Amino acid sequence: MTLTFHIRPANVDDVDAMLKLVQDLATYENEPESARATPALFRENIFEKKYAHTLLAFDGTPEVPGIALGMALYFFNFSTWTGKPGLFLEDLYVSPDARNKGIGKALFAELGKVAQEKGCARLDWSVLKWNTPSIAFYEKKLEAQAMEEWMGMRLEEQGIENLQKFAVHAA
Repeated sequence: MTLTFHIRPANVDDVDAMLKLVQDLATYENEPESARATPALFRENIFEKKYAHTLLAFDGTPEVPGIALGMALYFFNFSTWTGKPGLFLEDLYVSPDARNKGIGKALFAELGKVAQEKGCARLDWSVLKWNTPSIAFYEKKLEAQAMEEWMGMRLEEQGIENLQKFAVHAA
């Protein structure tokens, strides 16, 4: 059966749908307790401060939208090597019942349009090493290349706070 869906940029009224998809993603990644975002944080940081942007896929048509089936949350970075912005895909998620129906490809197509409109030299994202279905999709369907020489690094809130020990203090 063919699924009718459409994709559009998220707006502040979509916060609950976005958080539901984020929680579903966290559950899929076996870390439901790690998804601590709140409606207030999404409203402030995505829609007011515009630190990130979100595309949502809904079943139905733009005139008669249904439920959110998938999302792509992204932000812009900058490459010193290319001298151009890049688009970093933080999360892409499609609900299990809606997978293999073209939603992931359509979300990537929309991301590609955004990247081209903004003059981005790169579109980057990370994938968990155990997520072989997604890796296969990225490599076979999108023809993406794994960044074998790069390893992701992270500091969380306490680690960021600890950086202050390196601060230079004026005498």
